[in-house]
Amino acid sequence: MVLISGSGSNLQKLIDASLVSNYKISAVISNRPDAFGLQRAERSNVPTRIVDHKSFESREAFDNFLANIIDEINPQLIVLAGFMRILGGDFVNRFSGKILNIHPSLLPKYPGINTHQRALDAGDTEHGVSIHFVTPDLDGGPIIAQGNVPIYKNDTAEVLAARVLEKEHLIYPKVVTWFASGRLRMHKGSAIMDNEALPPCGVIIQS
Repeated sequence: MVLISGSGSNLQKLIDASLVSNYKISAVISNRPDAFGLQRAERSNVPTRIVDHKSFESREAFDNFLANIIDEINPQLIVLAGFMRILGGDFVNRFSGKILNIHPSLLPKYPGINTHQRALDAGDTEHGVSIHFVTPDLDGGPIIAQGNVPIYKNDTAEVLAARVLEKEHLIYPKVVTWFASGRLRMHKGSAIMDNEALPPCGVIIQS
């Protein structure tokens, strides 16, 4: 299943890939009722749910309600695709080893937000995207895969973001396919691929 908050461009790539891959998206849940990604899911006959975080008095109440819905659906994997909520430790531990996130930087560089501008301000020559298992440490879970993109002299944050998004669209379906095929898992805080621990940067996907 996939959790979203916005337009759902990564969701669309996951839906498209599911038609020829080994996984099926059981549901899409959004914390925002107006998320365009809900329309993408409905067009592809994927069940949708809205769990509006504004309807809850606390982050913990939202997390608990969401977790109960996920338990009902009982997915093998929870994919965060532009889900703009920080999930609490209790939620993450409840589904340990079953949550993936995509982050627009070459972690451990630039956890959090505004990653593209931060890379430009630092004078970096490359940037990219990381996919990792989710742990209670923000953007700190074991890295599964990364994709690099160049930074050019006249890049703006918007131009760089678009280049990174293209790489996101390429690698997220690959990683979900690995998990669905049984090749990928998390064990004792490490990402394991084909029964071997991955290096700290994960698998580097060039194209």
